[in-house]
Amino acid sequence: MTGSVEVVYRGIFQKHLGQRITRGVVLAARKEGKVGVSFGRYGDSPERNGIPAKSFAVVADTAEELEAYLARYEPKDNDVTVAVDDTLFKGVESWAWYGLQPINQLTRSGGTVLVTSTREPEDLLRDCHRKGEPWNLAILKGKASFSGLWVYKEDHTDVRVLGAIAKLAPHIVSLASVEAAILEEWKSELKATSARKAFERVATRPVDPDEGNPTIPYAFQLLKWQEMKEGLVIPGIPVRQEVPGWDGGYRPGRNPTFKKFSTRTMRPVVDFDICTKCTLCWLQCPDACFDVTPSGHYDANMEACCGCGVCEAVCPVEHCVTMVNEQAFADNSSQFEAYRRDPVAYKAWVEEKRQTPKPAMRSHGFRYKGQYEEELAQAAAAGDGSGDD
Repeated sequence: MTGSVEVVYRGIFQKHLGQRITRGVVLAARKEGKVGVSFGRYGDSPERNGIPAKSFAVVADTAEELEAYLARYEPKDNDVTVAVDDTLFKGVESWAWYGLQPINQLTRSGGTVLVTSTREPEDLLRDCHRKGEPWNLAILKGKASFSGLWVYKEDHTDVRVLGAIAKLAPHIVSLASVEAAILEEWKSELKATSARKAFERVATRPVDPDEGNPTIPYAFQLLKWQEMKEGLVIPGIPVRQEVPGWDGGYRPGRNPTFKKFSTRTMRPVVDFDICTKCTLCWLQCPDACFDVTPSGHYDANMEACCGCGVCEAVCPVEHCVTMVNEQAFADNSSQFEAYRRDPVAYKAWVEEKRQTPKPAMRSHGFRYKGQYEEELAQAAAAGDGSGDD
């Protein structure tokens, strides 16, 4: 019987985490005499600044069955879809997906979406698009993991997810096989114990076809091969966009169809009153998402911002740029326009966002060595279940 697991992760930040999970599935399946393959959906090039990417594990009883299943663009009807960052629940977009792909789109009917999160099911389902078919939501208590970076490599998210997969899809791998693979590959009794605890603790909730976000995800209609003309002209993106009423400002040209904001977990909130106009955010932004305003301030375009946090890191003024969880915002409207309309009200809005209590505030987890370990200890002390494995 063929089975497949899809892992959606944040490029670069969670690359090794995604790879270890799918590789672990295949190694465990081989303990049962099955054949399997683990592979990435994308290479290094698009895996940048947290842009979503995928890793898959496909397991079958025979090599012929495995080969037949792999003769497709990417595995569909996955038994388990894993999201190792719960903000991916709002849908993901990356190169060649042609729009926003719901997190459950490639999960089979009756399959399971597994997420590491401290949020409640109802909260997660507000973000997740309706599937039109029954499926299951499984939650493994834990914070978004950046395991694999030099910052903190041993938070056990990889093996905890493997233990949960054994519970959710025992026809793919059993718990005994997962534990045997962990002992052989990671050589850690503690990690095997973490997998076993995750197997016991993962909580599952059935989801009805009409539950979730009713919004239809945006998509783009592509030409069929027979509709293409002999000569194909691709219009270039202008270097600069004209902005009515922005004499003296500058907005770079941008691709109107690639919406980086769908990948964002956090966004920058800028306090223009204390901005020194030093230009560092504008110069260092890897996606050129800052517009130069007529007053010389820099306005982050929320259609282009992917939330990497570089602007906060390079800003020399304390509290001028603050990264805030994406869940605290309802739209992508211009912060500078709000500031220009009413500076006093905007200042109050900035203070409100900056003081947003957890879990709406969120740390990147890679600002300094040891920070993620500290957050896990704090989570365990708070009793949210994310740091006790």
